[in-house]
Amino acid sequence: MRTPPIAVPALAALLLLTACDDTGDDGKQKSTSTACSLGQVSVEAGPASVAPAAGDTGEVPVALTNRGATCTLDGFPEVRLAGAGGSAVLDLPPAEGATAQKLTLAKGDSASFSIVYVRGPRGDGALDAEDLRVVLPGDPGTRTFRWSYGPVASDGEGGHQASVSAYQQAGD
Repeated sequence: MRTPPIAVPALAALLLLTACDDTGDDGKQKSTSTACSLGQVSVEAGPASVAPAAGDTGEVPVALTNRGATCTLDGFPEVRLAGAGGSAVLDLPPAEGATAQKLTLAKGDSASFSIVYVRGPRGDGALDAEDLRVVLPGDPGTRTFRWSYGPVASDGEGGHQASVSAYQQAGD
């Protein structure tokens, strides 16, 4: 009895496998996750390392946990500090030297970012913030928290001394 060469069945199997890929018409891999939304991600701010006096630096951590289907965080979080009644709104820039990264969060996964600020004296150009507003990239919703960490110092050039870090994977 003659045994067929192994190369023929191996070649046939290889052709079948390459015919069944997950690429679209353009040959690029299709993404199965979408941008994270505030409807599926829980957001918590604090507890903070509060700046006790003018000139001191404080840090407010913000934690996100995905409660839904796999989603992505791409870019920097959009963070705003708002004064009484939204009278003044400060969009926080990324921290100097921070690099945005794309994180994929499966259900139950967590990520975090931090807000670093310098406390200022009341008046003197400081922003007397009352609200911390968090927006996720690609989601129009806003999550609002009370800002109870004191005024944010002016940088002396029309801005303020506060910034936001990039997203970081949290947990194991």
